[in-house]
Amino acid sequence: MKTSFPLMARKLIPNFILSIYHYCLALLGALFYGFPSKRLVIIGVTGTSGKTTVAEMIYRILNTKNKTALMSSISFRIGKEEEENKLKMTMPGRMKIQRFLRKAVRKNCKYAVLEVTSEGIKQYRHKFIDFDIAVFTNLSPEHIEAHGSFEKYKKAKLKLFKNTEVHVINIDNRYAKEFLDVPGKKITYSFDDIKLNILGKFNKYNALAAIKTAEYLGINQDISKDILEDIKLVPGRMEVVSKSPLVIVDYAHTPEALKNVYETLKGKNLICVLGSCGGGRDKWKRPIMGKTAEAYCKTVIVTNEDPYDENPMDIINQVAGKKSLKILDRKEAIKKAISLAKDDDAVIITGKGSEPWMCVAKGKKIPWDDRKIVLDILR
Repeated sequence: MKTSFPLMARKLIPNFILSIYHYCLALLGALFYGFPSKRLVIIGVTGTSGKTTVAEMIYRILNTKNKTALMSSISFRIGKEEEENKLKMTMPGRMKIQRFLRKAVRKNCKYAVLEVTSEGIKQYRHKFIDFDIAVFTNLSPEHIEAHGSFEKYKKAKLKLFKNTEVHVINIDNRYAKEFLDVPGKKITYSFDDIKLNILGKFNKYNALAAIKTAEYLGINQDISKDILEDIKLVPGRMEVVSKSPLVIVDYAHTPEALKNVYETLKGKNLICVLGSCGGGRDKWKRPIMGKTAEAYCKTVIVTNEDPYDENPMDIINQVAGKKSLKILDRKEAIKKAISLAKDDDAVIITGKGSEPWMCVAKGKKIPWDDRKIVLDILR
């Protein structure tokens, strides 16, 4: 397996040197752009799943009252201005974040909503950003190889709360207590059967996180609920691409998220297309994802999904169970799934959501969009 030079270089440089580099870069970015976060109310959203949807919902609510900026894995927004996030990074580099916040200040934003990742925290991308509110969506095993253990992954998430005064916490999650134990003002939420036009019990949790955050900032719950009821979709998150046959695209890329998606579609015969990200990313979860799919789906098709420098067929073999079909070409896998769909079936394609690229060997990115592929096939 060939490895790109930057990755090789990172493996050779001691961790403490990398940490100093990342910290200094964060400080430099804040200095260069004049510490813009001090002039904004900054809301950081973290957790294993739901970050993008919660950030989107908070933005939608706040932007109806005051100009709001949003930095998510889908887009960069300032008020009504929108730019697609094509970086394939949920939390960009320090210079980009500080430049974005500086622009938000210049455009007279009051609020900025940021997705905050564990990898971003590990690399000090959150440093020198004055977070006012930290939102905890949920936690389950993820990014184990990158952090060294689940405990270290969890500790990375907790760092955001240790530097923030107000904490919005999902108390139904089994790891909530550790976030509740961090000193700060606590705003909690638990499951409530609110009305939404997007699918999934997990999206109701996401909505509650947004409603509670907005309520703390002075927006009545009824107003927030009305705004969220108008949301028809969050791109690539339980997005219905076709109704006949029913085809849904979702970003789910962990066993827990996959289970939640399949549970949402209970009662349907599921034809499931999935894969797993390469490049040494969370190899532990591959067989679990395959078993989860086989437990819920009538037909399982395992295919290619961001292999980076790994052999894509090796990844497929690690995911696939005994009953799984293996189709290397992701477009052909989607085509096969759609061809098998009958009236009472649902095709669910997971792993990439609205991502605009497929990442392959030697740092190459191939333009990709599961949703467009579905529409091309149906045409």
